[in-house]
Amino acid sequence: MSPSMHTVYAGSYAPGGKPGIYEFAFNDETGALEPRGSVSGIENPSFIVLHPSLPFIYAVGETGGSKPGTVWAVSVTDKPAFKLLGSQRSEGDSPCHIAIDRTAHWIVVSNYGSGTAAVFPVGKDGKLGKRVAVVQHKGSGPNKDRQSSAHAHSAVFTPDGKYVIVADLGTDDLMIYDFDAASGHLTLHAQMKTHPGAGPRHMAFHANGNILYVANELDNTVAVYDYEQGSLKERQVISSVPADAKESFIADIHIEGSRLYVSNRGNDSIAVFDIADDGALTLAAVRPCGGAWPRNFAIAPGGRFLLVANQNSGDISVLPILPGEQALGAPVAKVTVPGVSCISFK
Repeated sequence: MSPSMHTVYAGSYAPGGKPGIYEFAFNDETGALEPRGSVSGIENPSFIVLHPSLPFIYAVGETGGSKPGTVWAVSVTDKPAFKLLGSQRSEGDSPCHIAIDRTAHWIVVSNYGSGTAAVFPVGKDGKLGKRVAVVQHKGSGPNKDRQSSAHAHSAVFTPDGKYVIVADLGTDDLMIYDFDAASGHLTLHAQMKTHPGAGPRHMAFHANGNILYVANELDNTVAVYDYEQGSLKERQVISSVPADAKESFIADIHIEGSRLYVSNRGNDSIAVFDIADDGALTLAAVRPCGGAWPRNFAIAPGGRFLLVANQNSGDISVLPILPGEQALGAPVAKVTVPGVSCISFK
């Protein structure tokens, strides 16, 4: 594959008998996406992560109730070809997020429906072993429709590798766990309350490792926290949508250089923030996402394009990243992916 070409994968909401994970070749000079293959056999592989060095994908099977949630290992090659390597129960309902540690020996799965998070070992063959730890969150929040119980929505390993932070949308908590890299066990270290009704969803660390940004789904804000040795201190909270915006819900968050991006579902936009030297945020622009309900997005290698997974319009839109107040341009390419919900570059 030429230097301008990259491999990108997309997860989606799909029945087990239909394609759920897709592979594309991406041209980072033109923004074009070329379909290269897909795989079925996983019901609702709505969130995926890639092994950092080996040809494996890890995907949730977002189901619940009579169909317990699952987490899958998938082998991928350059043919292209996919091979399902098997699954483990996610230890909860509606798994929605996977985090992989820096050694690629462990993954943490967040189960939205049951408010649990579980740790699984990653074998040398790419397969997942049986879970070694599970934590159960309890509590509620002021939003009666969305916060009647705990809803673990994502996890992140701290840059020092000593802790795992789990964002719980249902209880307005950032749960900080000691992480034992030898056993995979989690032990509660601290509990950080967000502002009531925030609904913390996804998180991203600054490159310096000392600042954590949290996308709050329910009140459309981004919170800035100073991080030090397993502790968080809130420093700033800033809105991601215009004051006159209709009902909207933040989804994903990523950092590229001196800018931070979040996706707004309902407002159907990408909010772009400038990051100051001290980590503080200033809203630079709010631009259309190129579709409907931008659940997830990814920034292409080289930082020239931003790819958006528009769940409700069933497509991936490719937006050029621009300097200054323009921030993002109109889509230069689109591909159809029914129920698309996640994007990850190889």
